[in-house]
Formats: sequence, C-alpha cells, structure tokens
Amino acid sequence: MADQKEMSEEDAMAAAMAAAASGGGEAASPMVAEDGRVLSQDEIDSLLGFDTPSASDGNSNTGIKAILEKALMAYERLPMLEIVFDRLVRMASTNLRNFTSDNVDVNIDSMTSLRFGDYLNSIPLPALLVVFKAQEWENFGIITIDSSLIYSVVDVLLGGRRSNRPVRIEGRPYTTIEQDLIKRLADIILSDMSAAFDPVSPVTFQFERLETNPRFATIARPANAAILIRLRVDMDERGGNLEILFPHATLEPVRDLLLQMFMGEKFGRDSVWETYMTNEVKHTAVTVEAVIGEKVMSLSDVLQFQVGSTLMLETKRDDDIVLRAGGVKLMSASLGKLDDKISVKIKELLTKKNGESK
Repeated sequence: MADQKEMSEEDAMAAAMAAAASGGGEAASPMVAEDGRVLSQDEIDSLLGFDTPSASDGNSNTGIKAILEKALMAYERLPMLEIVFDRLVRMASTNLRNFTSDNVDVNIDSMTSLRFGDYLNSIPLPALLVVFKAQEWENFGIITIDSSLIYSVVDVLLGGRRSNRPVRIEGRPYTTIEQDLIKRLADIILSDMSAAFDPVSPVTFQFERLETNPRFATIARPANAAILIRLRVDMDERGGNLEILFPHATLEPVRDLLLQMFMGEKFGRDSVWETYMTNEVKHTAVTVEAVIGEKVMSLSDVLQFQVGSTLMLETKRDDDIVLRAGGVKLMSASLGKLDDKISVKIKELLTKKNGESK
C-alpha cells in the first residue's frame, strides 16, 4: 500500500513537471493523485528548484535546477583566481586614476559561475562588449561595460561637470568618439589583467573587436560554463559596472595553477632556499680524476696481474689527457711536472654529453 502511494506521488510530480515545462498555451489543470491530494504551486516550485528561499538568495541548490547546474564548476574551486583579480583591482585603480585624472575606486562586486547563454541573455542593453583573445591560451573572453560606466568615462574625459544626478541612459547607438574612448579603457584593463596573471602564467590579452549586440559576441556554446567577475568602478559621484567573463575552456590551460591555495605555490620555487643551495653547492668537495689512458683487456689477462707487472698504454708523452668527475668528461689537459709533482695544464672545456669542444 505504501509502495502504491509512493508511485502515485511520483506520477503526480512527473505530470506537474510536464505541465510546467509545456509553457504557453492553456493553463494546465491541476493533477490529482489517486489518494485525492493535489500538488500545490509551492510543492511544484520546490520540486523544480525555482522561487524557493534558497533560489531567491542566489543559492539555487534544490530540485531539478540543482541537477542541471551540477556541471557548473564553482569559482571557489579556483582560489588563485581571487588572488589574481585582487591584483587586477589594485593595478586598475592606479592606472584608471592616471587615465581619467580623477579619483577612481575599483572593487570586486561578485564572482559567480553560470552558463554562457544565460549571461548573454541577461546583459542589460545598451552596453558595449569587448571581445579579447588570450594569445598563449588560444581562446577568448568578454569584457562588458554598462551604459552608466560608458557615459561616466566619456563625461570625465571630455571635461563634464560633477553632478549628483543619475546618468541618463540613452537608447541611441554609441558614437565613434565614445567607442574609441571605451576601447582605450579596455586596453588598460587588458594590460592590467595580463600583468595580474603574469605570476601564475604569462599571458597576453589582446583586443579583438567591439560589439554592441550580444549575439555578435558569441565566443562559446550557450550551454558552456563560464566564470563571471563583476567589478564596480566609482569616480566620485559617477561610475558603473564592468564585467569580465572567462569561459572555462579559456582557463583550462592554467586550471592546475589556479587550483593552488597559496601565493608561494604559484611561483614553483623558494628563492631563499635556491640561494642557499647555490652557495652550498659551490663549497661541495668533488673528486676529479686525470685519466692518462684507457685499455680494454679480457678478464683472464686481468687475473694474471701480479705485483710488478707492467701495463702498456698507448698514450704518448705529448698526448692530451682527460679530466673527469663522476664519469663525466669535464676538460682536456696536458700532462707535466712541477716541483717533483705530476701536474696537468687545462687546455679546453668539454661538453657533458659527448666530450666535444664547446
């Protein structure tokens, strides 16, 4: 009886899902289970994961929506990315102050993971989209600048007066002068972003094109996951939002580096220990052998050696000998005598691989 009741509830929930997914048309009639219970709208919303308290807070982690969004990689899994954009914020604040000759404050508003198609559909128009290319990673990204920031930058650069009134957003297309000024702003952000990524992985972000229609800024499939970083740029009473979007495919070449937790890891070395090891290696004792000659003999001849036996070598008095350490040939030298001691005079250095001269 319990199994029959459970199956009835599942059938009713499946029917409610089908009715909700059907969208337009006539309103679907409420589905009644065999036990006479009708699913309420709250139960349907909870099942689908929409219009729930967690969804309203931005944490859509319930219902079918949680299953659909499971493939998205949260930006928290890339802790080094936060450090990179913290550096970007500091550098951009300084360079934008020099660019605008005004007091500019740049802050990170949010970092979220979403699908590329959802982001394009959520861009408030009018806006300017800067498509840039990561040369070393061979992929693209997008910088979106909203109208408030566009008009604020143009106003500051062209000598507009400070005003507490909100910026009036016009629906007209952006002029050539406005687009050129925003391109200069984008070049500054791209240059600072390249410098911010440099300690992790050297990369060059290059300006590709400027778009006003999001459809023409498609650099990935709509279902592909992406990371969105929203920056807030304030210039006294003026300002706006600047958004940087990286598809996960763009960050894939450096994903292992972005997974690191500490700043020391990203450099791959410790300069203190490197200096210490270099100094200690220089004081290490090494045994150097002067090889006068070599001869291949059979084991039976070696077993016949006795005290006083003479071994004839093919080396002449004027022939060069080889100095080696640990079986590696280091240099060639000539044999001599100094103060009743045998000495060698170094003539040339040899490579470690095949003994040829450098």
